[in-house]
Amino acid sequence: MKAKFRNFTPHDIVLNSGEVFKSEGIARVSASFTEFDENKICSQVLGEVYGLPEKQENTFIIVSILVLQAIDRDDLVAPATGHPECVRDERGQIISVPGFVKK
Repeated sequence: MKAKFRNFTPHDIVLNSGEVFKSEGIARVSASFTEFDENKICSQVLGEVYGLPEKQENTFIIVSILVLQAIDRDDLVAPATGHPECVRDERGQIISVPGFVKK
């Protein structure tokens, strides 16, 4: 059975195949920061994730890569924006992605 995808990023996700996943909401992760050191470098500490729906059978939730890294759920995927098969416009902006990545 082919899996269902639900998009919880702030924008529509378009696959190279032309399939479009409309945004249904926005999953976010809270973050805090350490103090800057003498080189003006700090660390980001990821916190609580909010805005995610409950897990559903045979359904993947599309989230940002930051959310994907912040929480341990096997139903989360992020757009494969670093993949060499991404389609970009003349300004280098991503138009579509070939698929998704898992943690």
